[in-house]
Amino acid sequence: MTEHADPRVRIIDRKTLWKGFVSLEEVTLEQEMSNGQTARLVREVHDHGRAATILLFDPERQSVVLVRQLRIPVFLQGEPGYLIEAPAGLLDGETPETAICREAMEETGYRIESAMHLFDAYMSPGSVTERTSFFLGHIDASKRVMAGGGLAHEGEDIEVLEIPFEKAVAMIGTGEICDAKTIMLLQWALLNPAALAL
Repeated sequence: MTEHADPRVRIIDRKTLWKGFVSLEEVTLEQEMSNGQTARLVREVHDHGRAATILLFDPERQSVVLVRQLRIPVFLQGEPGYLIEAPAGLLDGETPETAICREAMEETGYRIESAMHLFDAYMSPGSVTERTSFFLGHIDASKRVMAGGGLAHEGEDIEVLEIPFEKAVAMIGTGEICDAKTIMLLQWALLNPAALAL
């Protein structure tokens, strides 16, 4: 990874506070502000690695395949912790396309021969390094090759859902779908209907 240099920002110190599933780092920096002053700032940064996500779309049925799984941070906010989401996962050293095809198979049981790259986005750039690659994958929802449900040894217990596309979009408005990556994929699909056809 190449580092982008910017004369307005100087990293003074980096200290690892925690290293586990995510890494937490304290970064001390100096930033030249727009008023000409220099501010010394301390920020905490979570490093979660790169990720990928995919919208599985069946053009014949006009449906999407999503997953439902427990998300502890949401549960700790006092909200229902089982979120409906697009399949996603960390790259684990693979290319984004290879990783998302593997994740889609593990989570949903659908084999994706090729995934169309849509865009990349930082999901929470104020504190998290994670950059996510977004994909579209066409499937035949009647041809699931394995059960899916995630990897038991990773503690995954994933429910696979086939939802009519229009209903999935409506579920954003009702709050039934409140996961950012899934909302972004569904809205991209709304804006690009020609890409949904085979």
